[in-house]
Amino acid sequence: MSALKARLTDAMKDAMRAQQKERLAAIRLALSAIKQVEVDERKELSDSDVLAVLDKMVKQRRESVAQYEQANRADLVAQEQAEIAVLQEFLPAQLSEAEIDELIAKAIAESGATGMRDMGKAMNLLRPQLAGRADMTAVSNRLKARLG
Repeated sequence: MSALKARLTDAMKDAMRAQQKERLAAIRLALSAIKQVEVDERKELSDSDVLAVLDKMVKQRRESVAQYEQANRADLVAQEQAEIAVLQEFLPAQLSEAEIDELIAKAIAESGATGMRDMGKAMNLLRPQLAGRADMTAVSNRLKARLG
């Protein structure tokens, strides 16, 4: 079992003992998503795979928050933001804007990217470094602005 999955399982047990229903529900959703991927791919997930699942879940919830805000559903916005907060506890610390810009500059230099057609090369270098540590959509937009 990966260390991150073990942390999630321990956090689930702690949330059960403390009777924290919302936290417990969010952790169970995460463990369920991880288990689903393990069953689908017929393999035990590594920490990086678990991070990818958690990152995807956070991204989905951010998109849901935007939709719920447009629909004036403050109750659902609060629920999604609470789940995001719980999930982010298990993700690495988010990078600052300056750190992201520095990594983008380094990726452009390493890949030799000069225009939009080279964006994929730079993104392939950035993805492993930023997984779970930054919103990849925002990183992609910043890279486009630099190359465009």
